[in-house]
Amino acid sequence: MNVTIDGVKIGPEHPPYIIAELSANHNGSLERALATIDEAKRRGASAVKLQTYTADTMTIDSDRPEFLIKGGPWGGYKLYDLYKWAETPFEWHQAMFDHARKIGITIFSTPFDESAVDLLEKLDAPAYKIASFEMTDLPLVECVAKTGKPMIMSTGMATEQEIEEAVATARNAGCAELVLLHCISSYPAPMEQANVSQLVELGERFEAVPGLSDHTLGTTASVAAVALGACLIEKHFILSRDDGGPDSGFSLEPDELERLCTDTRDAWAAVGKAGYKRQEAEQPNKIFRRSIYFTRDIKAGEAVTKEDIRRIRPGVGIEPKYYNSLIGKTLKVDVSRGTPTSWEQFGE
Repeated sequence: MNVTIDGVKIGPEHPPYIIAELSANHNGSLERALATIDEAKRRGASAVKLQTYTADTMTIDSDRPEFLIKGGPWGGYKLYDLYKWAETPFEWHQAMFDHARKIGITIFSTPFDESAVDLLEKLDAPAYKIASFEMTDLPLVECVAKTGKPMIMSTGMATEQEIEEAVATARNAGCAELVLLHCISSYPAPMEQANVSQLVELGERFEAVPGLSDHTLGTTASVAAVALGACLIEKHFILSRDDGGPDSGFSLEPDELERLCTDTRDAWAAVGKAGYKRQEAEQPNKIFRRSIYFTRDIKAGEAVTKEDIRRIRPGVGIEPKYYNSLIGKTLKVDVSRGTPTSWEQFGE
């Protein structure tokens, strides 16, 4: 099974697709957002992804206790104030899409309501992401699926039933290409709770392309995920964590993104396919196996003894497994010390 985004195939037979998640890491600057897109391209990412919402499409400005975040990296913020800080203004999107396309990196987004889908459709977004927190918003899932574009859905916090409902909703509404991302919705996610083996279950259980939305620190979990079969990796990306911002603490810096791209693609290449065929790189070293050599000068007509032959390197002579079979055999020709054995040298 493959998914194609912007002409690039994503699936087990292809190198991992790496998404640099911009999110709020523009810190309120369009110039910084464009520079981040440039750097994602330069460091080898397959795509850059935005989040399309405003504070007013995410929540309401309320002082009720449930609207106050308690604990975590955003503890103390009202939901409305956090999203006001983190939003990527709708009016920036055209410039960001134009810039990404100009430099040759795929760009798409996570819409958080129908108005965001409308905007992204006008920009001809090549794919859509459904965030973990929106996976249970089935009307939004249906709206996105009706675009007919490939969908990527994160499964953070979701129960099996909730994933079933979201997948069924997407497919019934027209989604033909689906990536399911294993995700731990904690910021950052503890490495010991990353549980990347779940992505194998997701791919098999829901017949979707599996991947990982990785909120752990560093790149280890992503590399492990690719070794297990993840076809797509998403990581938050920032020019410098020192810049601060809502997502800075769990975002990769440029050198780390480059390492992520290199190491995950190396991991994919290293996994290969099971089988017993000798690899091409091994072929030149076959000669350094052991084989049977004559260690003394012997005349034709003499019988071979244990003192006459040894199993040594290089591997030019008869294979070592025939050593006992050669003991007692009569030579048809004279041989000298250091000559490799061959069946033509012996009588019946």
